[in-house]
Amino acid sequence: MKRYIINLMLAVAATACLTSCNDFLKEDPSSQIKEDEAYKNETELYLNAVAALYNNVGGHNDSEGLQGTARGVYDLNEFTTDEAILPTRGADWYDGGLWQNLFRHSWGTGTDCIGDTWKYLFKSIIMCNSALEHIDAYAKAHGQSDNTAYWRYEARALRAMFYFYAIDLYGRLPLYSTSHPTVAQMQLQERSTVYKHIVGELQDCAAHLTGERSNWQGKYYGRINAATCYFLLAKLMLNAEVYSDDDWTDGVRPSGSNIYFNIDGRQLNAWQATEHYCDLIAGMGYRLEDDYTANFAVHNEKSRENIFVIPMDKYLYQNQFKYLFRSRHYNHAAALGLNGENGSSATVEAMKTFGYGTDTADARLAMSYYCDQVRDLNGRLVTLDDGTPLKYYPMAVKLDLSGDPHEKTAGARMKKYEVDPTGTKDGNQSDNDIVLFRYADVLLMRAEAMVRNGENGDEYLAMVRRRVGESPRHATLATLLDERMLELSWEGWRRNDLIRFGEFARAYTHHTPLPDEANGWSTCFPLPGDFLAITGCKQNPGY
Repeated sequence: MKRYIINLMLAVAATACLTSCNDFLKEDPSSQIKEDEAYKNETELYLNAVAALYNNVGGHNDSEGLQGTARGVYDLNEFTTDEAILPTRGADWYDGGLWQNLFRHSWGTGTDCIGDTWKYLFKSIIMCNSALEHIDAYAKAHGQSDNTAYWRYEARALRAMFYFYAIDLYGRLPLYSTSHPTVAQMQLQERSTVYKHIVGELQDCAAHLTGERSNWQGKYYGRINAATCYFLLAKLMLNAEVYSDDDWTDGVRPSGSNIYFNIDGRQLNAWQATEHYCDLIAGMGYRLEDDYTANFAVHNEKSRENIFVIPMDKYLYQNQFKYLFRSRHYNHAAALGLNGENGSSATVEAMKTFGYGTDTADARLAMSYYCDQVRDLNGRLVTLDDGTPLKYYPMAVKLDLSGDPHEKTAGARMKKYEVDPTGTKDGNQSDNDIVLFRYADVLLMRAEAMVRNGENGDEYLAMVRRRVGESPRHATLATLLDERMLELSWEGWRRNDLIRFGEFARAYTHHTPLPDEANGWSTCFPLPGDFLAITGCKQNPGY
């Protein structure tokens, strides 16, 4: 699984450029490579300025990486929803109330992982700015080349991607254009302003980035490309009503039908623009895999469906993948020759959506979750310490299981990615590339955009369902929200979906909305206190 990019040792020169006027943006410059060595030719420039940026897409420390680690972007998007729950199990998983508070939306302003995730995203943005500065300095000294021109678009597109996650989580943001922003440059911009900036950056970059596959091995493996930009643009258009709304607590959103974008000389509303970018991806040859599980296999680098992934290789990279590790019961993991933390589970709502316990259970239930009795890779039943078969109880899960008869066994567990029996770090490092964006989501986005625009999206919904042997359904907003859980469970989109559908603050099993939450205040997380102290900016409403 060799990759043309990413060498952690060579990333130091890039991270060393992150000094600023305050501790919030400081990095430890020890061990940095001398600048005349780090950027002496195009090869070194690429490795130390551009390739180093991809170290931030995955990660191995808490609150770092877009997926794979704990207490970061992924957890904020999953454990705040009706899809996933990390229950307290006696002495396990209380963690100062962190996981209960995320599920209850009761994070206030003091949940460390919310502030740490902000810092991770803006460290990544600052690194992109540093890369751009080094590229410009090199081009000024040696002349512009095709490579340096391309790498500028690559760094800008990565910066826009990190901004996408930041605008989704926090709403108002500073727009940094330098690696050393002053306090004046750190002032918050309205959400709609940031939104327009991200759209413009991705539109410009997409026109100059390669159409080569990013998830396939080769020169562009793991690198942002035109299809990744189109996917992000489709997401941005589909969420236009959310991201264009500067006052998300007044209960009123602008209409996507009346939000227009100039695309190739045409004025398209948000839903038409979503369809446009989905069609561009389809035209690049992406398609559904015949086998749903192939997208998550140990060796999934040849998937025709995956668009952008975090490359994984236990011998080459430090990226970690904690989801399976966190979810499996100790004995279940041990039977696989790995380890487990007996934590994260599906909610009761997820099991109801999948039809658990019924004759009409969705085919993806068995592909996505461990339910009831489980077996090891040789087909043997996994047992508890007393020799009785281990059995998961999906419908017995609740927020605090302490003292419950199913304290250690309640909840369906994550199964979506194939087990890598050769995994290292207790199974936290495996060879399954982590899927960030894939074509099934493109089809569902197109169906939803059509429904929101008064069109019939049945064809695109049926394509996703036929692949797993499920019969067609009429595409409505209700069936599409359900389908997004069925198809995309554990993939980190549920919070984004619930907010867009106006369902984030609804009541469901073990979750009661907080006072005034219906006005939308909890749809954006609080801004970190140290950032506010430095800049004098106001906190997001509701906190």
